Amino acid sequence: MSDIRNKYIPPAISETAFNCPHCGALAKQYWFSSHVEPLKKDATPLILDPEKVGELSLNHIEEADERQKIEKWAIRMSSGLPFMNAERKNIDYELHNISVSRCYNCNDIAIWIYNRLVWPQRGEAPMANPDLPKDVREDYDEASAILDLSPRGAAALLRLGIQKLCKHLKEPGDNINNDIAALVKKGLDLRVQQALDVVRVVGNNAVHPGQIDLKDDRATAEKLFGLVNLITEIMFSQPKHVAELFDGLPELARKAIEKRDGKK
Repeated sequence: MSDIRNKYIPPAISETAFNCPHCGALAKQYWFSSHVEPLKKDATPLILDPEKVGELSLNHIEEADERQKIEKWAIRMSSGLPFMNAERKNIDYELHNISVSRCYNCNDIAIWIYNRLVWPQRGEAPMANPDLPKDVREDYDEASAILDLSPRGAAALLRLGIQKLCKHLKEPGDNINNDIAALVKKGLDLRVQQALDVVRVVGNNAVHPGQIDLKDDRATAEKLFGLVNLITEIMFSQPKHVAELFDGLPELARKAIEKRDGKK
């Protein structure tokens, strides 16, 4: 029997469980239909400025719980990201061919038009490792979204992401050659060293992170997606899993191991 953790089910309108396009987990998905209500005549959609949310006057609301609820709603509105508000129940029109799925694992929503996932935007790149640091995940997702339109742009974003990975590994991130040399001295896993050298050599040796290389093509970008995930798996995911297993040991066993290793 195959390990369900290694199973990948791409997001699809016909599935009730798939790998979430937000968190990457294989999880149950709850589906929602869509409805709309008309605005008053000549009204326009409400757009809140993130910098002015704190200026909202809520003094007229006496109940603290209600005030916090509205403040939370305003912050989410100003983020520009789609979300669901269960408090809005007055609906007038059914909205067909637009569906919403919500992930059981992360509770984030995805938006579909007919049978096509439109939010979050994803290209045909491999699913990102869920342990990717947030700033690298943003570059990865953007690269995935533009892979078909601009493989060169996707490759540039991925090189930038790898530069940031080096910074997360406590290196400057300015020169991948220097970063590799420094990490090797610190005992860098040979597999990661080789992966980083592939990044350095693939395309033009002189290309800098985030810059466009005219020699880059889709195959180059696809290699870089795989390398980002590989580096993340070895340097972030595996240590995290080992730490979780160790922390799950009985306290007496952990203390015995620490005593054996000369730790207080």
